[in-house]
Amino acid sequence: MGANTAKRHMNGSCPIRDVLDRIGDQWSTLVLEALAGETLRFNELKREIGDVSQHMLARTLRRLEQDGLVSRTFYPVIPPRVDYALTPLGRSLLEPIQALTGWARTNHASIIAAREKYRERVSTDA
Repeated sequence: MGANTAKRHMNGSCPIRDVLDRIGDQWSTLVLEALAGETLRFNELKREIGDVSQHMLARTLRRLEQDGLVSRTFYPVIPPRVDYALTPLGRSLLEPIQALTGWARTNHASIIAAREKYRERVSTDA
């Protein structure tokens, strides 16, 4: 983030948009949930999440670390080892994230049905 952008965020930019833009992407919530119970290495996180590419996982972890939600600990051993864990700030985000993901699991079938109903209606209206 450049100096002007950082200044704008400190001087009146919407904090809700700023935070939700960072944690509301496709992978951040899944990473935070995966780290909820334990410290994990990169490949363990990748296995836990599933279909995320190495590039996107690395990018997501860097952004979460930059925001103070995830810590990265490097161990200079052979082969090198890196552990990822939630910070206290990241842990404080778990309750609202788990409420949202629980809601998504509970209501997913209804949302899929509503999308199908919408598609049927739109296709007959056209």
